[in-house]
Amino acid sequence: MSAPAEATPLGVVIVEDSDAGPFAETVRSGVHVLRADEPVASGGNDTGPGPYDYLLAALGSCTAMTLRMYARMKKWPLQKVTVRLKHDKIHATDCAECETREGKVDRIERLIELEGPLSDEQRQRLLEIANRCPVHRTLNSEILIPTRLA
Repeated sequence: MSAPAEATPLGVVIVEDSDAGPFAETVRSGVHVLRADEPVASGGNDTGPGPYDYLLAALGSCTAMTLRMYARMKKWPLQKVTVRLKHDKIHATDCAECETREGKVDRIERLIELEGPLSDEQRQRLLEIANRCPVHRTLNSEILIPTRLA
């Protein structure tokens, strides 16, 4: 049995090739080891979620955590949060609220289910708070990704 991999530093994610297929990757975050791949229909072996699945997972988990934290702080009777997400690329011409006018635009649909005896006002406030989760704010802000060779 091989020795466990060393933990990556906090805030650092390392992605390396995997021998599980042409697009398979091993993802390390802290002590966690994950797989990423493309589906068979896209030439992968489907050994793990795809990159956009991880993006949706980041937004969905951040949304749920933010809502639970806010409800707990307010002492609201939120019992469960379920976030369903879907990513598509749509034609810019089909998007009235988009600044981009040509080509395609990424669209993420997010459906939030709140369980518990919440008032209509509490539900509406939680919907507003969902748009303030840190990952949502990151995806809606200007993003810089400096890239260099090691």
